[in-house]
Amino acid sequence: MKVTKFGGSSLASATQLEKVLNIVQSDPERHFVVVSAPGKRDGQDTKVTDALIKYYKEYISGKDVTASQEWIINRYQAMADELGFEAKSLTKIAKSIRDLANLPIEDNDFLYDTFLAAGEDNNAKLIAEYFSYKGLPARYVHPKKAGLLVSSEPGNARILPSSYDRIEELRNFDEVLVIPGFFGVTEDNQICTFSRGGSDITGSIIAAGVKADLYENFTDVDGIFAAHPGIIHKPHSISELTYREMRELAYAGFSVLHDEALLPAYRGRIPLVIKNTNNPSHPGTRIVLKHSGETLPVVGIAADDDFVSINISKYLMNREVGFGRKLLQILEELNIRWEHMPTGIDDVSVVLRGRELTPIKEEEILRQLNHNLEVDKAEIEHDLSIIMIVGENMKSHVGVAATATTALSQRNINLAMISQGASEVSVMFVVKTEQRNKALRALYDAFFRDEQSSQVAQ
Repeated sequence: MKVTKFGGSSLASATQLEKVLNIVQSDPERHFVVVSAPGKRDGQDTKVTDALIKYYKEYISGKDVTASQEWIINRYQAMADELGFEAKSLTKIAKSIRDLANLPIEDNDFLYDTFLAAGEDNNAKLIAEYFSYKGLPARYVHPKKAGLLVSSEPGNARILPSSYDRIEELRNFDEVLVIPGFFGVTEDNQICTFSRGGSDITGSIIAAGVKADLYENFTDVDGIFAAHPGIIHKPHSISELTYREMRELAYAGFSVLHDEALLPAYRGRIPLVIKNTNNPSHPGTRIVLKHSGETLPVVGIAADDDFVSINISKYLMNREVGFGRKLLQILEELNIRWEHMPTGIDDVSVVLRGRELTPIKEEEILRQLNHNLEVDKAEIEHDLSIIMIVGENMKSHVGVAATATTALSQRNINLAMISQGASEVSVMFVVKTEQRNKALRALYDAFFRDEQSSQVAQ
């Protein structure tokens, strides 16, 4: 039994929907299909989700929303027309889109989520009808009926543990079930969306709930590469990753799969595979609990930008009881999340994402550090990037960090800091953003170019 999720690029047009139908029909084990909203058909096109955001902004501003409504409705109509069938669901889809403009604006914390969720919800209706029209019995299932009960946190919904027993009942249906991704329903019957990449999360939850044998995530790439193909020319493709490795890579910039999507499948011990809708015969990248065989010490290298470091020095800091707690309390009181904390004897740096800070918060942090914690020196450094080399097999190989630092040194790349967790799954390097691509190439060459050369020679 498989749960299969298709992203927006896989559902953007009639041509893509035909590919999706063929993929689902080709394997009778594909019993659950989770869908995103239609993506871009070409570089100049607009995603349905972006059109819904525009519609929402017009509505709350009191502007005329007719053009936005018609554009979204026509987008679904165009797909049905191109597929050559008269979709009865289009009447419901049109009403659903227009009815959004009748929702209360004041004191409605879930209005934005309700607008956004309409993209996935209406796409699921159309796709289920199309499957049935083409002879594949299918049923549209709203997340409420599917049992996707979530917390009342707009834009950041969390699945309620009690949902899984209800989701398991979906196994009793004979048809292919088409379920909209990205959102669930609160106990008060409000539409509430997951965070970014939310359709991946829905697919993972459904896979865990129905105890699937495999969770397939179809996108527009042949799996996952060892580094960003926009920076590295023809990077090495990864055939298998562990959940821990994927979590590290997703955190540090791999956008193929949302890192929160891993959790339900990981807890359910369900293998996951990233595949390409446009090349379904490619094996893709499998994500598993443990590697099935020998693997390289470093499986992937990821980079992400917009990091900031709060650098603090205080003589005899290590002898001061409670210094770390007081430091983190300053951040907590300002509602700031931190990411990493490399330390020395008299020095500590707190690395966080740039979006966590504002000029006012920066000023307050420095004020409290100087006056309350009486530090000798405090500064905030901007324009930093993190680069992570990832691999569960690193801990059994001597010299991985040495290879990395040597490669960076040879390219005259200055390291702002280096950090490795106790699990030894990853090593993190912090560099100035202007040197990020150069550093990524240096590390990739150090760990993969020789490997690729030997494979070519063989």
